[in-house]
Amino acid sequence: MRRIASLAALTALVALSAACTTKHTTFTGELKLGKSAEENYAAGVDELKAKNYPEAVKFFEYVKSKFPFTKYAALADLRLADAKFDQDRFAEAAESYKQFVTLHPTSEDVDYAEYRAGLSYFKDAPGDFALFPPAYEKDQRQTEKAVQTLEDFLRTREGKDSQWVQEGRKVLAEAKARLAAREWYVAEYYWSREKWAGAAGRYENLVKQYPGSRHEAEALWKMAKAYERLKENFRARTALQQLIVKHPDDPRRAEAEKLLAALR
Repeated sequence: MRRIASLAALTALVALSAACTTKHTTFTGELKLGKSAEENYAAGVDELKAKNYPEAVKFFEYVKSKFPFTKYAALADLRLADAKFDQDRFAEAAESYKQFVTLHPTSEDVDYAEYRAGLSYFKDAPGDFALFPPAYEKDQRQTEKAVQTLEDFLRTREGKDSQWVQEGRKVLAEAKARLAAREWYVAEYYWSREKWAGAAGRYENLVKQYPGSRHEAEALWKMAKAYERLKENFRARTALQQLIVKHPDDPRRAEAEKLLAALR
C-alpha cells in the first residue's frame, strides 16, 4: 500500500510539474532565457499565443530591462498591452496601447496600437447580454471614449496604408449605433412623459451626432411634433424638411408635407 501511495504521489508530482512547464520554462517554472533580445521576444510571443500569460509577461519584461535600446523592447511594450487585452483587462489594455503611441511615435505599429486602444475602450463598455438591462440603459462613457479614440485614429490614418482602417470603421459604427440607441432611449423617456423640450433636444442631438442611424427618420418626425407643441414652428419646419429630403420613402412623408404646409 505504501508503494502504491508513493507511486501515486510521484505521478501527481510529475503531472503537476508538467502542468507548470511550458515550451520556454523549466520544471521549476524558470525561464529558458536566450542570448539575444530577439530570442527572448520570440519566446514571449510563443507563450502569449499559447495563453501562458504570466510566462509571456516575464519574457517581455526581461526584454525591456535587459535590452532596453532595441526594437524588441518597444515591441515588448506592445505585446504586454496585447496580453492585457487577451485577458479581458480592457481598460488597462487601452491605457497601455495609448502609452505605446506616446513612447514610440515613430514605430510602424503605431496604427495598430491606436486602433486597439479604441477597440479596448469599446470592449470595456457594457454591452447587451441576456437577462441584463440593454446597453442603452447603462453607463456608456467607455463607448464615448471608443468613439473619440477611433475617430482620431481614422482622421490621421485615412488615405494612408493601414490595414486597421477598415476594422476601425466597423467598430466605430458599432459604437456610434450604441450611443444613438442610448440617445433614443432618453428622448423616448421625455416623449412618453410629454416633456417636449427635453424630447426635442434629445431627438435633435441624435440626428446631429449620429446621422444615418436607424432611428433618424422617426427622430426627425418626433422632433417636429415636439417643437410644434412648443410653438417653435421654425424648428419644427426644419425637422420636417430634413425628413422629407433625407427619407423620401418614409411612410410619414405625406403627413410631414401636410404638417409642413400648415406651419407656414
